[in-house]
Amino acid sequence: MSVQRARTPQEYADWVKQAKFEVEELRECLMFDLDELARFPAFIEPLAQGIGQVYDDMCNGRYAFGREDFPFMEVAEAHADEIPFMILLRQLNETHRYGLDVAEE
Repeated sequence: MSVQRARTPQEYADWVKQAKFEVEELRECLMFDLDELARFPAFIEPLAQGIGQVYDDMCNGRYAFGREDFPFMEVAEAHADEIPFMILLRQLNETHRYGLDVAEE
């Protein structure tokens, strides 16, 4: 199944902002429920750092599309069932790897 890619730079930037928000929300929810968890999920920090790095690179003009998966995708895929915004992460990764989905005229 093909994952939708961003169509414009603004849409891609918005998705990155949304992912940054979502990972922080997930962290906050897990912190609230920490008493019920045996341990804090190990995937949160690499995910937060990875998305934060992409966001910072975009804000500072250092971001570049690549041909490889984002480094945080391996850990994200391993815990996909625990990440409610996994589709958004896959969309970001797909856009990162293959570029914007620009309609050909």
